[in-house]
Amino acid sequence: MHKQLMKGNEAIVRSAILAGCRGFYGYPITPASEITEAAALYLPQVGGVFLQAESETAAINMLYGASAAGVRVMTASSGPGISLMQEGISYMAGAELPCVIADITRGGPGLGSIAAEQSDYHQVVKGGGHGNYRTIVLAPHSAQEMADLTALAFELADRYRNPVVLLADGFIGQMMEPVEFPQTAVEPKLPEWAVAGTQESRGNLINSLYLDNDQLEAHVRDLEAKYRRAEQLETRAEEWQTDDAEVVLVGYGIVARILKAVAAEAREEGINVGVLRPITLYPFPKEHFQRLARRARVFVVVEMSNGQMVEDVRLALNGARPVEFLGRAGGNVPTHEEVLKLVREQALRMVPAMEPEEGRMAHV
Repeated sequence: MHKQLMKGNEAIVRSAILAGCRGFYGYPITPASEITEAAALYLPQVGGVFLQAESETAAINMLYGASAAGVRVMTASSGPGISLMQEGISYMAGAELPCVIADITRGGPGLGSIAAEQSDYHQVVKGGGHGNYRTIVLAPHSAQEMADLTALAFELADRYRNPVVLLADGFIGQMMEPVEFPQTAVEPKLPEWAVAGTQESRGNLINSLYLDNDQLEAHVRDLEAKYRRAEQLETRAEEWQTDDAEVVLVGYGIVARILKAVAAEAREEGINVGVLRPITLYPFPKEHFQRLARRARVFVVVEMSNGQMVEDVRLALNGARPVEFLGRAGGNVPTHEEVLKLVREQALRMVPAMEPEEGRMAHV
């Protein structure tokens, strides 16, 4: 393999094609537009279909139809467009149709800005559409991971017959880095459940409508079992110098890269700092937090939002350790200096203080 210099957005498309994707339906929006452009360039070269839909609402419903026919498909957008897709995502989850959706996040709410942010966490991770469903959510923090996690996304989408979202902030989509791709490609295969217009598939039915209460409840329970299985098997996180960490910095996407640099500098000052980077935002890597809480004194969550993932961190820890939060919004990025200042403050709180009357050490 050899490395190629490219934007993270382009890496998504190249990886998708190698993973067997043969259909892209989408509508361009900053900072995700390069994905649509690359799909328009590369998919016809492998006999695939590219179609610029009239809207994001149309695009997600085109994914529904193509996926039902057994094609590996994807789309890409940013916050406002993902909002328009939410109904269709719910339909696809209800019909158990696999697809990959890249969300290259920008500032919100509303049209917000075109600057990078992480404010789509709630609508993507918690399920922005109606009903009892979840999407599997992967969060890359480099152009290489844009490629690697796209390939994984197609695997998981097929394995669980469910939409999978690649949630990347605008920085990761726009930055250029060296990327390696596998030498072999996945050959698309027609799944047994597809409605493919063949004699063999005549009896197949794709549906998300259950007019009988008990039938719908049984379907929802089946979906729940699938999500519980994913929670047991598919959680992923990166731990960086956490073995002796008393302060654990938590962030995903571009923020995690800032946190690693902060942790390195803090360690030079004698502060035991580590980084926990969730890679799967759903399923959330709860066990990593619970294990690290046995030693860590405090967790510091840093986000490019007003605080969304921090809620899942607090739920994972369930009060076992305090959780501090630092967030920037509007397209602003938490700076190295801001995070380091907060780390130093937390370290001072952990310094033992002398009790004069007893002459012994006590933690404040």
